[in-house]
Amino acid sequence: MNALFPLAAGLSAQVDPQVEDLIAGLEPELLGQVTATTAELLRFWFQQDYCDVRDLNFHEGQRRAILHVIYAHEVVGAKTLGELYQAVAPNAMLDGGVLGEVTRDRHQHPKYAAKMATGTGKTWVLNALLVWQYLNKKATPDDERFTSNFLLVAPGLIVYDRLLDSFQGKTIDGIRDFTTSDIHRQQALFIPDNYRQSIFGFLQSSVVTKTDIGRKVTGGGMVAITNWHLLAGVEDPNFLDEDGVEAPGSDIDGKAAVESLFPLTPGTSKGNSLDVLDRRFARGGPLQFLVDLPDLMVLNDEAHHIHEVRSAGEVTDVEWQKSLLEIAAPKGHRFIQVDFSATPYNEVGSGKKKGRQYFPHIVVDFDLTSAMKAGLVKALALDKRKEVAALPLDFRSERDDAGNVVGLSQGQRVMLQAGLTKLRILEEQFAKTDPDKHPKLLVICEDTNVTPLVEDFLVETGMGADDVLRVDSGKKAELAAKDWEPIRERLFDVDRHSTPRAIVSVLMLREGFDVSNICVIVPLRSSQASILLEQTVGRGLRLMWRGDETIDELKQETRERIANGQEPNNYFDVLFVVEHPAFEEFYKDLIAEGLAGTVGDDADETNPRGDLESVDLKPGYQAFDFEIPVILRDADEELKAPSLDPMVLPPSKYPIDFLIRQIGKGDQFASHDQQSGTQYGDYRVEGGILTATGYNDYLSRMTNRITHALGANITKSAAKFKEVSQFPILQAHRPLLVGWLDAYIRGRLFGKEFDPHQDENWRVLMVDDVAQHVAGVFATRLTELQESVKASEAKVRHILLSEVKTIPVRSTSFLEVRKCIYPKLPIPTYKGGLERRFVQWVEKDTKVEAFCKIHEHRHHVMRRPYLKADGMPAQYSPDFIVRTGDAIYVVETKAQSALSDENVRRKERAALTWVEQINTLEPHHRMDVSWSYVLLGEEFVKSWESKGMRASEALEMARLRRPDDPGQTTIF
Repeated sequence: MNALFPLAAGLSAQVDPQVEDLIAGLEPELLGQVTATTAELLRFWFQQDYCDVRDLNFHEGQRRAILHVIYAHEVVGAKTLGELYQAVAPNAMLDGGVLGEVTRDRHQHPKYAAKMATGTGKTWVLNALLVWQYLNKKATPDDERFTSNFLLVAPGLIVYDRLLDSFQGKTIDGIRDFTTSDIHRQQALFIPDNYRQSIFGFLQSSVVTKTDIGRKVTGGGMVAITNWHLLAGVEDPNFLDEDGVEAPGSDIDGKAAVESLFPLTPGTSKGNSLDVLDRRFARGGPLQFLVDLPDLMVLNDEAHHIHEVRSAGEVTDVEWQKSLLEIAAPKGHRFIQVDFSATPYNEVGSGKKKGRQYFPHIVVDFDLTSAMKAGLVKALALDKRKEVAALPLDFRSERDDAGNVVGLSQGQRVMLQAGLTKLRILEEQFAKTDPDKHPKLLVICEDTNVTPLVEDFLVETGMGADDVLRVDSGKKAELAAKDWEPIRERLFDVDRHSTPRAIVSVLMLREGFDVSNICVIVPLRSSQASILLEQTVGRGLRLMWRGDETIDELKQETRERIANGQEPNNYFDVLFVVEHPAFEEFYKDLIAEGLAGTVGDDADETNPRGDLESVDLKPGYQAFDFEIPVILRDADEELKAPSLDPMVLPPSKYPIDFLIRQIGKGDQFASHDQQSGTQYGDYRVEGGILTATGYNDYLSRMTNRITHALGANITKSAAKFKEVSQFPILQAHRPLLVGWLDAYIRGRLFGKEFDPHQDENWRVLMVDDVAQHVAGVFATRLTELQESVKASEAKVRHILLSEVKTIPVRSTSFLEVRKCIYPKLPIPTYKGGLERRFVQWVEKDTKVEAFCKIHEHRHHVMRRPYLKADGMPAQYSPDFIVRTGDAIYVVETKAQSALSDENVRRKERAALTWVEQINTLEPHHRMDVSWSYVLLGEEFVKSWESKGMRASEALEMARLRRPDDPGQTTIF
């Protein structure tokens, strides 16, 4: 870890060795050092079993930020920045100036800063920390480490609006829709199931905008969102100097100062309005309200704006930092400050002596270098063109003697033309891969006098009026609210629409403008400030392509080529910055580390898609198509009560007498289930009796765990329909499941009668292995019974495999095929030998009428849910589907070493149940053939192919058959 950040290094030394065990579902020391609520959250967020069943998860940098803040706050428990240094980085306090800095008044409360590169998801970390604090405060109201009062501070309108979108949801027809908020859309990531309604209720009732702080009454806490102007005592957002150095405390405008002090401004047309009078009189109210709160967590987004003003050797806090200190003063350690920034430093000195002074409270450093190496942001390419290099190094606009802008310089025109050329190439090629991807050009201008000239130039070169969006921000880098609203919705939705193609701005879009499709940046602004440079590049760093394994493979090759000093051979998630002299120094370090590359004029001849081509359906594909039946339950069908006999379920292999001896007795017991992350509560035992409330809570949480496991797997294709025959037990019959659990625990779990209330017998239910056994037994059995629903009780809809009209194929790794709806099929570049052999085998078998390789990310109808060995839900896609004259085979090919894996066996059972369901349908619903599931090992394929056996014969011989099962066979 960089010595620049001693706190981050010290925390890494203590936390990092425990991460592997946390992910694996083991019990690292950390989980015993934090509260039970925190331990439950950490398992839910980071344990691999949970991560496997979610489409999105925290990446390494986000995980590190969350763990470091939680460890510093809960385990170290430092109440000031100085105490944190003493605990994790004592030697750093001996460095020049550190001791004096960390003991200043401004650091006399818990204070943490997360240095995270632009595009790496700081807002998700902010969301997670808010959930962590609120749930702990609710569980233990008297614990002073936690709060349910939050203040989120943004530097300007764009970040302010982004935070409102994140917590309140996007504005639709003038009303914010909470279901579009980050925390609701990603609830499977942020919040364990049993806490969701609590969190949703809190946010829907307690989020307060800047105009309502101190006015809106909330219960149980508050999430106040504001920009810094409220704290600075100035509501006018046009309060920045022209160079973008924000120091609102350094030189307050006289008129603004008067307005902030006096409730009424004489001489204005609205001066005597009661609304204006009331609003201005209440201006001091929000600050006093925040001062009076008993506790508060402040979350500063883009926190590099909280810096000091240094003039003539004198250091002065900016006005809104003074307000934060005023808010913190009566709270002591019950005021928590968390700062987020990609650039948490102040620039000091000038010229060769220019340096960076980093915040002293940085607890995690996930920089641009780390993000690029991990593939979490776009690769960076500096577009160095011959005609650009041949020009003088002055790229400023042409001006008259008075300094007025009169036109674009030749250098600016060439740079714009270069950016346009690259944009058109990307648009043309990416449309062939995915017509819903719309690459964008971002032009950063030197001032607002230049933006209309840039807009005119782009229109002159062939763009339409709707193709260019100009975001003028006035001289002060911010728009007034009335001018901002009409632009806001169009600006933040550019990823989903083909227009605008180009966005032109000065400074307003340098932070908070978080879209994914900016692929070309033309920086006409020649600022030398490295903060501005990193923010400018940061606007285009967010990934445009996610989740497609073929494209991910190409992106990895791009990073490898750049690291080796070679030009990219494809442009998936490559950000092009047209060369500007001010960027040379900024790029130097990245290029030296192999993280940024350069491309020249010849790069225009490179295919942006590399060797990836889109393969369409071939003529006459209908002869090789498959109808996949999807069994749907009628929407109005009455749901029958399910039936399960808990007394025939397998008992625990752990003898009750042994468990009781091992557990012993004690005053307090905290339970944590390492597999599910479910926490069953902290139970205070009085007189050796577990209260009925405690046991009921155990049953309730166990029910939550089982129903969550059963309900987490609705395939994307099935989700299009109103009702899917998937696990109807989920909501309607939860009381039945509670009853079964209680009966099982009391009469079957340990092979004899068991009373959880006798002595302290209840303690054995909290043992991880026992809890895992109970959940696994019920989840597995309910899945088996539900999957055996009779086809007569369902209706059928067919989805054609050919509904996926295009698949991506690499021209360096494919096979041409004849019996498939596509003329080519992709073969993995690495370890694709078995698939290649199988395709060639079925191709030459005359009895095989049709087949297809299943694309995991496109043929959603073939995805099957199953329960893993640990009881957690998951999904998988088989590898192939093959049709002969009288059969359809769903085929999974596996390396020999994987055949005995328990999860492979569970996939077998899920797929076998699926094809058995299909076989109970009328023949016309299943293409008039029987369906089978086949698991093929590598040695089997090699052996039988070499002996001359047909592929169809091998498939029939190897198809799975279920042994007779005398037990219960239906859930009803």
